[in-house]
Order: sequence, then C-alpha cells, then structure tokens
Amino acid sequence: MSDTIGSWWAAHGQDVVRWRRHIHANPELSRQEVNTTELVMAELTAFGLAPRRLPLGTGVVCDLGPDDGPRIALRADMDALPITEYTGLSFSSTVEGVSHSCGHDAHTAILMGTAGLLASLDTLPVGVRLVFQPAEEVMPGGALDAVAAGVTTGVSRIFALHCDPRLPVGSVGLRAGALTSAADHIDLQLHSAGGHTSRPHLTSDLVYAMGMVITGLPGILSRRVDPRSGTIMVWGAAHAGNAPNAIPQEGRLRGTVRTGDHAMWSELEPMVRSVVGELLAPLGVRYDLSYFRGVPPVVNEETAVEMMRASVAAIGPNAEADTPQSPGGEDFSWYLEHVPGAMGRLGVWDGMGPQLDLHQPNFDLDERALEVGVRTLAGIVLGAGA
Repeated sequence: MSDTIGSWWAAHGQDVVRWRRHIHANPELSRQEVNTTELVMAELTAFGLAPRRLPLGTGVVCDLGPDDGPRIALRADMDALPITEYTGLSFSSTVEGVSHSCGHDAHTAILMGTAGLLASLDTLPVGVRLVFQPAEEVMPGGALDAVAAGVTTGVSRIFALHCDPRLPVGSVGLRAGALTSAADHIDLQLHSAGGHTSRPHLTSDLVYAMGMVITGLPGILSRRVDPRSGTIMVWGAAHAGNAPNAIPQEGRLRGTVRTGDHAMWSELEPMVRSVVGELLAPLGVRYDLSYFRGVPPVVNEETAVEMMRASVAAIGPNAEADTPQSPGGEDFSWYLEHVPGAMGRLGVWDGMGPQLDLHQPNFDLDERALEVGVRTLAGIVLGAGA
C-alpha cells in the first residue's frame, strides 16, 4: 500500500502543490466558493470520475469504488476567511481582505490528490464518497447543507484532517473522544430608563447590571457544570454609554459558551437563561437574550481512530502524535451526529520558524504536509479491506 501511494505521489505530487497554491492565491469566502468548486469539478472529471455540485451551487460530492458494501466518506472544507494576508508568499492571496488563514486550501488540495490516487487504481476495497464542503467558517455551517443533501446516506464512517501549526510536519495528531468543543454565541441587550450618575437610586443602573452579568455568568456557570466537561464562558464585546456622568439606557454584551461534553451542550442554553434572569432580577434592568447554538463537539469514534492510526503508522514509526481537546468549534461534528467517524490533526509546522496560530494573517504551512495528508486519507481507504 505504501509503495502504491509513494509511486503516485512521485508522479503527481507537484499537481497537489500546484492546486494548493492556486486555491491559496484565489481564496473565496463561505458560500462563495464558485471558482474553487469549478476547479475541483474539472480535476475530478479529468480523473474519470463523475462529481456532482451540492444543491446550493458550491461544494462537490463524488462517489467511486464499489457500490455493493460499506462506503467511507472523506471530507475537506473549501472556504477562506475575511482576513488580509501578510505572509509575503509568491502565491499570496490576490483577493483584498480574504485569505486561506486556516489551511482549507491544503484540505481541498489533499482531498483532490486522494481522489486522483484512488481513481488511478483498478479496484478499491470499499466504496468512497468525497465531500468538498463549503462554508465551514460560518454558523450554522455548510456541513448541515451537505447532510441535508444526503452525503451521509449509505456511509459507514467519515474522516477528515485539519491543519495544526502546533504539530511538526510529518505527524498526525489522533485522539479518541472529544477533539473540539461545542461553540455557542450569546447576545444580551439590556435596557434602562437611564439617568444621572448622581442619583442611581432613582433609576436602574445599567452599567452596574452589566458588570454583574460580566462577572457573574461565567462564575456561576463554572459552579453549576462539571469541570471535567471543559465548559468555558468568555465575553468578547461589551458596549454601553458615552458620557461619564450619565447612566445609559442601552447596553450590549456578546460572548461565547463552549463545552467539550455533548450532553452538557444540550443543557447550556436553559442554564444561561436562568442565571442571567437571576442576576438581573434584583436590579430592575430589562433585557433581551439571544442564544445562538453553534456546532456540537467533534467526538471521534474509537474504531475510526484506530483506522486512522493504522494509516498513519504506515507513514513512519513516529508519525502519530498526541493532540489535546481544543476549545474551538468545527462543523465536521454535524456529520458525526449521523455516522461515526474521526478527524485528525495534520502537522504543518516546519520545525524551525514560529508556531503561528490558525486565523492569523501570517499563517502558512509546510507543503510537505500535503503528502502526509494524501497518505493518511488514501491509507484509510486502502486499509479498510484488511
């Protein structure tokens, strides 16, 4: 199996690099991945495959291999971020204010390469479904659209990779159980009659009420949930008033609630609503609370992780790496609500430069990781019949 993949990469690896650089230079925001979709469609068709666009017009699904038996799905996300790039690469983004600062260009190119490799083989041990998904970077996420289009129908397991700049190139981080966290958004708007700061007893002190919620909600939640669930609530924005001697009439708080526990995720919204009501009840401040459920946590199935582990082991004796649970969200989790599967962390750090984070304007990756990605995904498929 390793020789088969190695021979294909020797002949076609530069194509994968070329695709990645083209996508990187021409990034497209969520639900706008028109040209990226056309590129994937054209290349998969050239491999002799029959790709189909997803119903909303961006994104691609393609089946290959035998139809009579289990089918494994492989997923890559395609969209870029509204971030200006500062890498100085010769193939930097040509689109102002948009860049592939999360590595989705690599994800797409890796799955294209995997498609080309698998299509070149006479037989496959299992059926394969390739899912090139749009709109991972927005909520509720393009995975829901893909699921609604039936991409999980007839699929026994689904797999994905995500770039990780904390891991060195040549490694893949694997973890059974929760890999990411659920990520929900809170938008709390507060209302008061307002007044003079010299007479707070004659009105409802909105800024004081905001302070109670700012400190009270995270603190009380931390005492009401099991700390082993990895639940955390953090405010990201607070706005109220302009004058130092005037109690404002309006205020707004926005933040996120995250948890790595799937059961806890379903309990968070009523808990947040209850705590906010309790905190504001004595203060006479009216409020409107909007709670936006994001994505569930990615919970890797143990059998799927073992399938990835066997594939990664064929890359080299030190290719597997440990990876901690991340508090970040990832809409791959929506597929796992329907079929078991696993996501691995693809090491992209070159081992010498700074370990940049995802979503930074100077994020880049070591392109040697592209081969590791193709070896991992193709190895899962080829090893499925073992």
